[in-house]
Amino acid sequence: MSLTSFRCLLLACGNTLRGDDGVGPWLAEWAENRFRAEPGLRVVIRQQWTPELAEEIARAESVLFVDCAADSAPGVVCLSSVVPAEQAFGLATHRLGATELLVLSRDLYASVPLNALLLTVGAGSMELSEVLSDQVRASLPEACRLLEETVLRLLGVQNAGTIASSFAPDK
Repeated sequence: MSLTSFRCLLLACGNTLRGDDGVGPWLAEWAENRFRAEPGLRVVIRQQWTPELAEEIARAESVLFVDCAADSAPGVVCLSSVVPAEQAFGLATHRLGATELLVLSRDLYASVPLNALLLTVGAGSMELSEVLSDQVRASLPEACRLLEETVLRLLGVQNAGTIASSFAPDK
């Protein structure tokens, strides 16, 4: 019996009380609304990624990680491939990244999704705030467009080049 139970898993990470760190959950909620009628997509939002998410990853054909990037310029949107490391060199369980979660999925469940991608938005401020910075707010249309195109491609939907049709920033 196969562990696969959904075509695409969207795993978002971030703290909505820490300014731009909340962009991951914001994008995940946008995607949940945009794809509410799509049974092949599962959206999971966490303040931080933890080891138990490896089981969900093992059950997915594709995984799209969504997070802010403290090492990128504020508002810069980036999509990159993620691969598990060849060896696990002692994983820190306090803060796991996409690569470490793929390693856990591979090592614990002998399963890695066919596609693993990371969508990030550069963070400008992670101070205590429930509001995204101006730079991150300005990047939301691009981030939503790229998120939509990526999810459609991962779901295998025809005409995956469509633009984000329901973007409406509220923060």
